Amino acid sequence: MRRRLSIALRFAALCVLGVTVSVPFVWMVSASFKPRAEVEEARIVPRHPTTRNYPIVLDMAPDPVTQQKLGLRFGRWYYNSFFMAVGITFLQVLTSAMAAFAFSRLRWRGRDTVFLLYLATMMIPGVVTMIPNFQIMVWLRFLNTYHGIILPAAFSAFGTFLLRQFMLSVPPALDEAATMDGAGPWQVFWDVVMPLARPGLIALSILTFLGAYQSFFWPLIMLNDDQYYPMPVGLLALDSTYGRQTELIMAATVMNVVPLIIIFITFQRFLVKGLQLGGVKG
Repeated sequence: MRRRLSIALRFAALCVLGVTVSVPFVWMVSASFKPRAEVEEARIVPRHPTTRNYPIVLDMAPDPVTQQKLGLRFGRWYYNSFFMAVGITFLQVLTSAMAAFAFSRLRWRGRDTVFLLYLATMMIPGVVTMIPNFQIMVWLRFLNTYHGIILPAAFSAFGTFLLRQFMLSVPPALDEAATMDGAGPWQVFWDVVMPLARPGLIALSILTFLGAYQSFFWPLIMLNDDQYYPMPVGLLALDSTYGRQTELIMAATVMNVVPLIIIFITFQRFLVKGLQLGGVKG
């Protein structure tokens, strides 16, 4: 009886949590299909549903009030978000893998001390390093460029830690066998260690891409040209430029979230598997 009560309470708590998390998303989708006159109503199902908000955001139809197109660069913002996220993911996974290999497979004086110091950087808030990073980008003339967004995010202490856990689980005998066959450290890295660390690479790639795709504050201070805006900054520009048009903001947000949902659903099992293995190995 006590066990059943415990299960029932857990189930009820999960239901409450699920509803709490789902309601904002459901309202967002609902508001994206509402005309402007209904968007403030507390109704989940629109009385007069419309798909017109999506063509307006995509600049394929005029605004019903002004009868003019908004001139939004939604497609460009989509491209910018994906380009920046892919660039950050590629560089961060590559540098994290190489650093993890050096910290896990190579023996050199001070290795563990340097690794602990590197991990300690995770305790430094991002706002502390933001001004120095911004000043460096100014010196390099990387304002309003993709370089200024991608390069500061090319390194990750968390990514290094995660991949190091996987690489520590690779038997050293494989390195020795490859070395006896004439392989150097670079060949051992690419041909022996990297294939065996694939679950960790996939998990880190997903986490990095999702975080980079939603990046907001750093692009906001680095960019003032809307042709370089990623989607989150573009949504802010839409809200601040054209006033409170909630239905358009919700339509744009839905289109922004859909790729993330698809990616998460597609690679969910790889993400869970990678994080589980990384947590128990090493």
